[in-house]
Amino acid sequence: MSPISADAGLVPVPAKLSRSSGTFTLDHTTAIRATAGAEPAAALLRTLLAPATGLPLPLAPDGRIVLVLETGLTGLGAEGYGLTVSGETVLLRAAGTAGLRHGVQTLRQLLPVAALGTQPVRGVRWTLPGVEITDVPRYAWRGAMLDVARHFQPVSFLRRFTDLLALHKLNVLHLHLTDDQGWRMPVAAYPRLTEAAGLPYGGAYSRRELRELVAYAAERGVTVVPEIEMPGHARAALAAYPHLGNFPGRRLEVWQGRGVCDTVLGVTDEVLDFCRTVLDEVMDVFPSPYVHVGGDECPTTEWHRSPDALRRVAEAGLEGPDALHGWFMERVGSHLTAHGRHPLGWTETGRDLPASFAALAWRDADHGRTAACRGQPVIMAPHRSTYLDYPQSADPGEPAGQPGDAVDLHAVYATEPAPAHWEPTAAARVLGTQAQLWTEYVSTAAHAEYLAFPRLCALADTAWSGGRDWPGFQARLHHHRTRLDALQVPSRPPAFLRPERTTR
Repeated sequence: MSPISADAGLVPVPAKLSRSSGTFTLDHTTAIRATAGAEPAAALLRTLLAPATGLPLPLAPDGRIVLVLETGLTGLGAEGYGLTVSGETVLLRAAGTAGLRHGVQTLRQLLPVAALGTQPVRGVRWTLPGVEITDVPRYAWRGAMLDVARHFQPVSFLRRFTDLLALHKLNVLHLHLTDDQGWRMPVAAYPRLTEAAGLPYGGAYSRRELRELVAYAAERGVTVVPEIEMPGHARAALAAYPHLGNFPGRRLEVWQGRGVCDTVLGVTDEVLDFCRTVLDEVMDVFPSPYVHVGGDECPTTEWHRSPDALRRVAEAGLEGPDALHGWFMERVGSHLTAHGRHPLGWTETGRDLPASFAALAWRDADHGRTAACRGQPVIMAPHRSTYLDYPQSADPGEPAGQPGDAVDLHAVYATEPAPAHWEPTAAARVLGTQAQLWTEYVSTAAHAEYLAFPRLCALADTAWSGGRDWPGFQARLHHHRTRLDALQVPSRPPAFLRPERTTR
């Protein structure tokens, strides 16, 4: 790692970085020259820097900050960029708009930390060091899952969380919208879905809020991937519409427990129509190529007792009620593929999802290998290194979290999406990795941010750079923490959290 990497504390670390002479200072005379197609990146740079610097950074044909979209730069791929800072100019080049956006985030990190603030700052010289950077990510999928089903968070926090992801070149916000404890997305044909969640789990988004979030994230190079859980983790839906369950006459409350609830969707044609209708509305709001439909932790006990389920087993010629899981997932997956989308699901074994699915491997890394060997795209999310609901350390002062050993910063940094012992063909099917922030124990935005950072910094470094320089990462993080401070990301448990109580 070059000395400036440690000095500048860039997270994630660029693929290639060298120091050059001179510095470039932004002031009220500084303008941006953007070639055709680079205008959105120029607007993003202006939007992000204006609150603290007050600089207008207008577009001008002689601007000394030059943003170039050049499709012929094939070596940079869809997300790579080249950045040159000298005493005279700043030149940012990329083959795609995503690369320009990532370069903008690097410029933010190279500026004085005060540039990240949201209030005007006086008396600071907005100076960039002379650098030459060529940067290309290791993996295309670099994400974070946020569970808003267990504890609802306002859309203002989702925007802030998106900004934090973009700063670290994380490009996927996986939004867990439904679960046993709540349903957060409105569905016009089923209005009671968002009415069923009572305190302390209440809240839902409007279609407009979700559409605006998608657009906001896209401007920052982040794709919002929606998740609608099925056929398990569906108690909130069953509380609203009992006839979708295995025992239609039963009345249920929204679940307020933790762990796995044993009430699941039925397998009638009416249930499948419900799922298709919901997914149609999801696809209308979210343009993401991938749509997550859950699929894990689905007890089959009710299917063993339900007359409708047993009838379905006989009609479909299945081996038994347990086989209804694959049968169900195949049908919802087919609906997505028929509309040009890719179904995505959690895998618990590597063999439990239809071949058309991309698999999120969370129980064990070898499950990801199994799925990849079957020919499926894989996103690695092993819980012992990417689940951020586990405490960050064994310190008794940590707020209550998921029971189990801590997932510390080093464990996250050591996440290896494609271990060296994997077959090359399997490793090639790994799309990337993501962290998970489940919220059974997390009721506030401040608590969520405390759990996410700096562990997401470690995941970003691994997913983008693939580095294994733990001392170097620690050195960069030492300075990067001052950026998190400027952004008011909590570095200690919020004062209202007490280790002896849970946040329900």
